[in-house]
Amino acid sequence: MDRDAYHNCSSLVKMPRQSYEQFWSSHFVDYIDKELSYSKFFKKYLLPNHPCMFSRRFTEDWKCRKQWVTEEGKPNFQKLLQEFEETPVPVANCNAKEYNANPKQVMPFKEFIHYWKEYIQNGHSSPKGCLYLKDWHMSRDFPDHNVYTTPIFFSSDWLNEYWDTLEVDDYRFVYMGPKGSWTPFHADVFCSYSWSANICGRKKWLLYPPGQEDFLRDTHGNLPYDVTSAELQDRGLFPQLEEACQPLEIIQEAGEIIFVPSGWHHQVYNLEDTISINHNWLNGCNIDIMWQFLQNELSSVHKEIEEWRNTMDSWHQHCQVIMKACSGIDYSEFASFLKIVAENRMAFLNACSSGDSSDYSRHLSETLTTLGPYHSAFDLQRVAHIIECLLCNEDFKLLDHSMLTFQPETMLQQIRDTIQSTRGQHLFYQE
Repeated sequence: MDRDAYHNCSSLVKMPRQSYEQFWSSHFVDYIDKELSYSKFFKKYLLPNHPCMFSRRFTEDWKCRKQWVTEEGKPNFQKLLQEFEETPVPVANCNAKEYNANPKQVMPFKEFIHYWKEYIQNGHSSPKGCLYLKDWHMSRDFPDHNVYTTPIFFSSDWLNEYWDTLEVDDYRFVYMGPKGSWTPFHADVFCSYSWSANICGRKKWLLYPPGQEDFLRDTHGNLPYDVTSAELQDRGLFPQLEEACQPLEIIQEAGEIIFVPSGWHHQVYNLEDTISINHNWLNGCNIDIMWQFLQNELSSVHKEIEEWRNTMDSWHQHCQVIMKACSGIDYSEFASFLKIVAENRMAFLNACSSGDSSDYSRHLSETLTTLGPYHSAFDLQRVAHIIECLLCNEDFKLLDHSMLTFQPETMLQQIRDTIQSTRGQHLFYQE
């Protein structure tokens, strides 16, 4: 991040969200085929929460684009089997519906490839249904493979930074699916960003800007499983459908990367036999959206079990437990998430100001170094803002703060002191 980008956003409390009207009036997103600085991407797409597509030139050096794909542009089953034959992988059945998703099973990779070959030979059909290998943590399972590199545009990734620190999980996935496989209508976890790169094959994306999903809800408040289903024409069941915009339809070719911003609900189809790499991620530009998502999730839990509020001494704690079971995180873990992000950046800025190379080797990641001190300062300001919001939140006040991994007030002061100290030492420079 350069100095201008930092100064333009450092005073912002709420991230600016520009109008999304241009997208459904023109059905157009920017196609990036030339060199683009991180600061320009930050200002033009991250901050305003706008989608875009990167051309195949941004993935042409990835090993997987060469090793996983035949000369004809098809999945290289032989090579894939050599690498992953016995690996257990999650596989969804696109022809089955379980709530608003597809049920999954775990099977050996070689079994899925055997199915996929037969599926192609039978004219892309099978009595087993249309199976789709999805949400496979390939990078976590094979950390030394290094078959792709996260583009710098998506490298400020608090979500995976947090899980990498805990060494428990990650939100980096590989998808492999035959022609006709698809993903039902949804928004990404925690209202995160996502980026998706086609290693081979083609996808069709249907994208709805934030807020449009509310017009697609049925009379019970549920989102549709399939936005193209004929049942949506039932005005008795979907009374607000006519108010919704038409989806933004995007065709993604082999090698291209799509950036899907926070809260953009989408439905995705594989138009050919396709392999893709997908990351969910969060950073200072959308952490406020995640915080609002968490508040909405807790509010929904409150409504569901309101009738037991006066009969349970630990009603608020139970709400947090239910919230974590439903969404994967509660307020306490969210606070821990913020703590790790802040500590990494304070260590980075303190090491920069000390000029001690031993500090660098111990505390600094390649990503923080590449993005520079302006970005770490911006990140700390965003963390500080959210901690301030937490401290004013009535539900957070009701938590047992002795059970937190840190004291928010202390962390907030440490962040302020770090930013003030580095400013005083003229640490920041013009990139």
